[in-house]
Amino acid sequence: MRIFLDANILFSAAKTAGGVRRLLELLQGAGHECWVDGFVITEARRNLELKAPSGLAELDRLLTSIRIATIHTPDAELDRGLPLADKDRPILAAAIHLRCEALMTGDRTHFGELYGRSIRGVAIHSPRSLAEELFTPE
Repeated sequence: MRIFLDANILFSAAKTAGGVRRLLELLQGAGHECWVDGFVITEARRNLELKAPSGLAELDRLLTSIRIATIHTPDAELDRGLPLADKDRPILAAAIHLRCEALMTGDRTHFGELYGRSIRGVAIHSPRSLAEELFTPE
């Protein structure tokens, strides 16, 4: 599965060796592709510089195993049709543009109403819901 990671996922994984970092390791170990773009990297790096500069080295290490796309050219028609605030549309638009099957975000404030929904082929997940979907035996 191709999974697009929001900046808060990168931030969390770089900041501490907790559950989000472990989930990324599990996803990659199971053969899933984790994707980000330049927009996400810039946002994660900026937040780490402000809030947890000790995580910058870990961010760089994480990025060596994550697929990185350039920032896609905005598509006004696509962006207008996404049920998100302007600042959050580039995240979902990038996931759609990269043909990811999932977007993993911890941003409950802006994406929480979309958890469990699929928009243009991209299922919106929290880290927990993605872990449960992919790693919980039936």
